[in-house]
Amino acid sequence: MNDACRELLLDVVGRVQRAVRERDCPAVVALEGHRTVVMEEYDYLRDDETATAFEHRAAEQARGIAVQRFAFAVSQVWLIVEEGVAARAVSNLPLRQGEHEVITWMTYDAGDGVDYGLVPVGRRPNGEPVFGDPEVFEVPVQARATMPGRTLLALLTGAEDA
Repeated sequence: MNDACRELLLDVVGRVQRAVRERDCPAVVALEGHRTVVMEEYDYLRDDETATAFEHRAAEQARGIAVQRFAFAVSQVWLIVEEGVAARAVSNLPLRQGEHEVITWMTYDAGDGVDYGLVPVGRRPNGEPVFGDPEVFEVPVQARATMPGRTLLALLTGAEDA
């Protein structure tokens, strides 16, 4: 990941972290081209249709500014399963056996490609979130169509297997 993408990622992750501290869970995308556009969707994790609609709106904005890179992040609960990762929306209920709260992220740079990763989230006994550093997946990742940011990436690159 190049420095410009990392800077954009840290901005987006910081926005999600601030929202999590306030007990919100928006999806946040920063699009960088002729100018920078930041978009948030608080209902992103409600259902697939809402998530897809947000990513389509983001793609329209991205085309309008001749996007060169973007960073996309959203807070989720992950469960590692045999087939990969099962994800769900964060809720006020306690985590179940094997679940982990994370901020899922994706970056894209026209010259550098795609990176995927997570920011681990822990909780103090009083519920206050504690965030780790962004981690980049160092192994090849096959993102499912429902991966946050995946629809946006496909719309911008035309690659169905992005």
